Order: sequence, then structure tokens, then C-alpha cells
Amino acid sequence: MYCPAVYVMNKIDQITIAELDIINQIPHNCPVSAKDEWNMDGLLDSIWNHLSLMRIYTKPKGQIPDYNDPVILASGLTLEQFCNKIHRGIMKSFKHAWVWGSSVKHNPQKVGRDHVLKDEDIVQIVKKI
Repeated sequence: MYCPAVYVMNKIDQITIAELDIINQIPHNCPVSAKDEWNMDGLLDSIWNHLSLMRIYTKPKGQIPDYNDPVILASGLTLEQFCNKIHRGIMKSFKHAWVWGSSVKHNPQKVGRDHVLKDEDIVQIVKKI
């Protein structure tokens, strides 16, 4: 089984430009210098791009979305899989969800359990009474 990975090459402050060009030919790598804090933003971008992660924000009813604590998931998951990552019992009382973001045509849009989420979507879950 293949496990996606990003190779972090540290101590680039101690090598030459020619050596750095050789390192850049390695796929899925990110050269950094932890001591001098070089390319830390590039490392963050590499993690998101190569590992295919997405951030989903939750929104309690009547409140603003919590942008400080997103739920981190693999890309391409459905709303049902998102709910199961939060808590297994949510789907028993699930009615529908309101979603804001790039995965819907209208903001907000009422969606069902099979809706596929995209990065930085905002989800408000509505439960049965």
C-alpha cells in the first residue's frame, strides 16, 4: 500500500546552489533550513498539495464559523464521511446540512449525506428532532 509522503530536506543553509538543484530533482521534496527558518511556507504548501488534504470548517447554528480549528481530512470525502470523523453517532440523527464554499452552487446550499466536500467548505449539520 502506498502512503503519501513529503521528503523534508533540512540544512539547506549548508549546501551550494548546485547541490540544491540536484535535491530539487527528487519528487515530493521540500528543502528547508529549520535553523534560519527558510522555506517554511513552502513546506506548508507542499504538505497540502502532495498529501491531498482539505480543511472543513464547522458552523454551529446562529454563530460564525470556527476558522481557528478546522477539521483536516483527505480530499474527496463525502459529508457522511466528514460526520463520521467528528462522531460516529451524528449520522443516526442526521437530517441534512447547509454548506458554504466551492463545492456548492449557492451559498448556503442544503445538501445530503452523499455531497462531496472541497477544501475550505463550511458545514452546518441539521439533526432530526
